[in-house]
Amino acid sequence: MKYATTLSICVVLVAAGSPATAEVVTRSLNNGSLVLEDVPPIPAALVDELNRYQNVRSAAFRDWTEDGRGIYVTTRFADTNQVHRVDMPGGARHQLTFFREPVGGLTRQPQGSRLVFTRDDGGSEFWQAYLLDPASGGATLLTDGESRNSSVTWDREGRRIAWTSTRRNGAANDIWLADPDDPGAARIALESPDGSFWNAVEFSESGSRVLVGNYVSVADSRVHLLDLDTGDHRLLAGGDSGGGSNQAIGFAAEDEGYWLITDRGGEFEQLAYQPLDPEAGAEIVTGEIPWDVSSAAVSHDRSRIAFAVNENGLSRLYLVDAASRGYRPVAGVPTGVIFGLSFSPDDRRLAMTLSASQTPSDAFVLELGAEPLAHGALTRWTWSEVGGLDSARFATPELVEYPTFDEVDGQPRRIPAWVYRPAGPGPHPVIVSIHGGPEGQSRPSFSSTYQMWIDTLGAAVVVPNVRGSSGYGKSYLALDNGFLREDSVRDIGALLDWIEGDPGLDATRVAVTGGSYGGYMVLASAVHYSDRLRAAVDVVGISNFVTFLENTQDYRRDLRRVEYGDERDPAMRAHLEKISPLNNIGRIRVPLLVVQGQNDPRVPVTESAQMVAALRSAGQTVWYMNAMNEGHGYAKKENRDVYQQAALLFLREHLLGGTPRATR
Repeated sequence: MKYATTLSICVVLVAAGSPATAEVVTRSLNNGSLVLEDVPPIPAALVDELNRYQNVRSAAFRDWTEDGRGIYVTTRFADTNQVHRVDMPGGARHQLTFFREPVGGLTRQPQGSRLVFTRDDGGSEFWQAYLLDPASGGATLLTDGESRNSSVTWDREGRRIAWTSTRRNGAANDIWLADPDDPGAARIALESPDGSFWNAVEFSESGSRVLVGNYVSVADSRVHLLDLDTGDHRLLAGGDSGGGSNQAIGFAAEDEGYWLITDRGGEFEQLAYQPLDPEAGAEIVTGEIPWDVSSAAVSHDRSRIAFAVNENGLSRLYLVDAASRGYRPVAGVPTGVIFGLSFSPDDRRLAMTLSASQTPSDAFVLELGAEPLAHGALTRWTWSEVGGLDSARFATPELVEYPTFDEVDGQPRRIPAWVYRPAGPGPHPVIVSIHGGPEGQSRPSFSSTYQMWIDTLGAAVVVPNVRGSSGYGKSYLALDNGFLREDSVRDIGALLDWIEGDPGLDATRVAVTGGSYGGYMVLASAVHYSDRLRAAVDVVGISNFVTFLENTQDYRRDLRRVEYGDERDPAMRAHLEKISPLNNIGRIRVPLLVVQGQNDPRVPVTESAQMVAALRSAGQTVWYMNAMNEGHGYAKKENRDVYQQAALLFLREHLLGGTPRATR
């Protein structure tokens, strides 16, 4: 093989008594970290063919340097994403960290140069926080080395940090407080009273109070004000104070109020201002925009806010005058998806990460004017490589809406989807890619995988946002809750109908792929639509909702019960068992590639292992790969490369080859 590996082969027999007892050929790659079962050897020619696609890079803005003249980004030069400093637009990326594991969150010390970043081991998501001196490159562990730690926030003077940790009992998401120079004296600032997620959003100017977020579910999030002197906290928004989704962004001037994103004003999440007295209510600022405000940032001097709106999947950037509440769109921003908004220390510039369908994510900086709504040019700071490929040839997606099985106001409900088509009239084979969440949303950001499939397989890629997806209003978001779970699967059936009606698409050659909850959707689609599919790729998917809820990590179990249903309730348990793909193996008649990470804390490895065993016992074709040093998806390039190579080999054999399915 072209890549450096250690290779061992053994033969394992499927359990006796299965209808079609077969030998399982197991190989170990990447020094034993990647185990493949019944996956054929990858031809060297295929490795060469995919090499350029697998060397596409991206860069994400993380924070500003202390003087505001440079930025920190995370990008990959070797196998994982690490921290780099960039000093000018298009400048060199100076690498600061060199770990085998990817670096996650990063935040710089206000009025200082030191950085706090998080990193886990093997994809376990038990992140630890480290203090990094960017001058020396030295990193000091701040947390206990065992618990799960995230959402680090500095106070405004750079003396203390607050973060979320499960350190107390392994299940509660408490807020902790510490001086990073004395981490041994860390203490709990807010003890979580339940299984929901709590995080510190921002310290007040005096440092005595903290805006706190409390995430219960996608439709129920709350804002509290925590007094660090007394330990008391009071509810400001959400819960008994109006319900709905409420996400604090930061304090307003003089700390007399705060800015938040809330859906209390209607279907969509809007930017709002609210005094610290919850009885005063929230002032909705962007009520005329019929789309979600997806992210926002408050300037250090509190004079302006920047926010991005998710308009049918695409981002539009705005600036707000905090005093007048007036706002204006920013001109000259490329069409794409924006995240990671951050004002420079002097508030003269705004940084962001921007991804478009034909270009990978990169860091951009917007020059700001003296007036709150004034701005200058947007400048690209990083230019991520695309493996020497011609990005002008990359396919751009078309937004379509297809009718599904139910109605709204007497008309068929319509489901949005992005369609990437190869050149030429077709009909092209189709890969349906289903997002996770379930409250995620597929947006037209860059995907080297989609471009690779389009180019090397000649396949169209169709990316639906079935009911339950975010971005289309809270009513749409709730359409798959509880006992309505399989209605989202029926939306895939309606998509297959739509594919049959498109002359450029080949309905006899359709595959489905997806990860996490999207993996469940793949398995459920195989249960319901095997006669209309040629292949299915399940990545870290849920195979049985009951075993998933019983085995997912303690700190997230209650969060998932709110979405999927509580398996302890007999009626809900019976429903979850009924719709689980594991209990419908006999209805699956399509080849599967199942992909897993051994250390996955969200969807445990047992979910894929039991599915693979059941499929083999039923005599079904299944390729299985499990990375011993990964979690919820593959973060290391060496593993991701083999997965993409195996997936392409699988799709060539089962989507493009074999006997075509008959259309209805």
